[in-house]
Amino acid sequence: MTERESSVITTLLVANRGEIACRVFRTCAALGIDTVAVHSDPDADALHTRSADTSVRLPGAAPSDTYLRGELVVKAALAAGADAVHPGYGFLSENADFARAVTDAGLTWIGPSPAAIEAMASKTRAKELMAKAGVPLLAPVDPATATDADLPLLLKAAAGGGGRGMRIVRELAHLADELTAASAEARSAFGDGEVFAEPYVENGRHIEVQVLADAHGTVWALGTRDCSLQRRHQKVIEEAPAPGLTDAQRTTLHDAATAAARAVGYVGAGTVEFLVDASGRAYFLEMNTRLQVEHPVTEAVFGIDLVALQIRVAEGHALPPTPPEPSGHAVEARLYAEDPAHGWQPQTGVLHTLDVPTGPGLRLDTGFESGDTVGVHYDPMLAKVIAHAPTRAEAVRVLAHALARTRVHGPVTNRDLLVRSLRHPDFRDARLDTGFYDRHLDALTTPPPGEELAAVAAALADAAARGGRFGGAWRNVPSQPQVKTYNDHEVRYRRERDGNYRVEGVDRVVSVTPHEVVLETDGVQRRHLVQTYASTSTGHGVASTSTVRAGTVHASTVYVDTPAGSHALTPAPRFPDPTVRTAPGSLLAPMPGTVVRVAEGLAEGVRVEAGQPLLWLEAMKMEHRVTAPASGTLTALHAAPGRQVEVGALLAVVTDTRAQEDQEA
Repeated sequence: MTERESSVITTLLVANRGEIACRVFRTCAALGIDTVAVHSDPDADALHTRSADTSVRLPGAAPSDTYLRGELVVKAALAAGADAVHPGYGFLSENADFARAVTDAGLTWIGPSPAAIEAMASKTRAKELMAKAGVPLLAPVDPATATDADLPLLLKAAAGGGGRGMRIVRELAHLADELTAASAEARSAFGDGEVFAEPYVENGRHIEVQVLADAHGTVWALGTRDCSLQRRHQKVIEEAPAPGLTDAQRTTLHDAATAAARAVGYVGAGTVEFLVDASGRAYFLEMNTRLQVEHPVTEAVFGIDLVALQIRVAEGHALPPTPPEPSGHAVEARLYAEDPAHGWQPQTGVLHTLDVPTGPGLRLDTGFESGDTVGVHYDPMLAKVIAHAPTRAEAVRVLAHALARTRVHGPVTNRDLLVRSLRHPDFRDARLDTGFYDRHLDALTTPPPGEELAAVAAALADAAARGGRFGGAWRNVPSQPQVKTYNDHEVRYRRERDGNYRVEGVDRVVSVTPHEVVLETDGVQRRHLVQTYASTSTGHGVASTSTVRAGTVHASTVYVDTPAGSHALTPAPRFPDPTVRTAPGSLLAPMPGTVVRVAEGLAEGVRVEAGQPLLWLEAMKMEHRVTAPASGTLTALHAAPGRQVEVGALLAVVTDTRAQEDQEA
């Protein structure tokens, strides 16, 4: 296609949601392209919906009813007058039938051809193709004939990525159950339950190469990225270029990635992923025929906009013969609404505050703003924070500093984990592999220091909110110390006639306002930022308030942020609720979600063993297994497939009958 024959895109629909939709819209605005969002019912007021020039509703909530319905997305594009579709990542981004439907409707597809997607869509077929192209591979394993000698195995979804449908199997006895679980999760996420197995390389490095190709025969290999820090096979921290590689290794990876792209006549942006073992040998894993979540680190290093280049390539323009020269180092951290200390459980609720520092070398990509709600139906990633600097050490330092000063109030997040990961000696010295969190998670998830001082700050900020600013008038001076308790920390303080606060265990209270308290201990002054959110009388969640008036609301959570960590504090009620009781052996829903499966034969009266999987919940596109808390008899079962449950809902009760009999005896 010549320059004169190039199509010009004027209105673009993003067949996606959240952060990636917002990111594509940002580039479209810079290019003068009108934007169209599609949204499910839970996303009716989401940031990506608010950010677009036009939005189209996809009725329903579950991805299978909305974002995975290609025919509805194409219909939305035509109804809104779009002339192009960008798939983002996830959902239908690697679905050849969807790409074909887009082009058949006369729309421009921002991505590779359906044939190229098809060639790489099945990881099993892609590996066959790469073998013919001379790209090194891990030998596949047939689960039906696997033996102990093949262990450990990695089960992977053939039709998608992002960690969905992936399982590590270390015992043959667990293989059948894990195949079932992996297939169910893959079908839910991608509409295809095909799963395959390959050897699991312990403590390998996950290295990938960004490629960009046009329709005129030019293929760029845009450096390397290291994405080894992962949980549940999903990336947490990524960087470019991948540290510690030799020039020979980089050349091998670039050549293999270019060969993979040329083997399928690739056009557009894509990523070729490799696993590098301890000896430095690289094996082809897969090719993602779409933009990657971690693409910003490549953009930062090469000074380019990959979305803008995707659009130019789709319009028929040729790339320059060679890419720009790279400069510096970039690191990205994914901020998730999840609890790393408790099995990485996804979290939901109102995101009262999301405040990430800005400055030179920093970038924020997000699909949320303060006041938005994190729902149960989609991935729990809140944002990506990216730092770019001349050296790796500087980029890591800038990113850790920014995250340490990020304020996230609402659902539990991995913010503190990210800061500690970036500052960990192994990460600092680029000793990177996929076993990082297996080795260090306990140390990285210990509660941040200073909670006792944070409780003091919360109590004094509350006193200031009720009685005026530090140093102000004080009419009634109590003769006895005031006492408040947060998270089992009892704070005893008194306000003297001179207006100053005296607190047991604190050398000096430097200053107090309703939102900031400075405390001095051992000659060191520490600043505490305090924000209180109060529950409403409706009983559904919590509502954000900038000030808490006495007698109008009951304070439910106080957030105290310091550079050393963030503390979520709950004030002890004056009168404990006697109705809050949980029977021993109760299985409570760890998160809101949908019961998708119940163990075969599970019924009241059945004997179960401690740790035995009893049922599975689906939340945020992942399956979560709920196991028996102890050996005993199932005396109650309240869960059934298809039932939606809220966090804390009673699912079942296991009674330890033997312990009960011993006690009676």
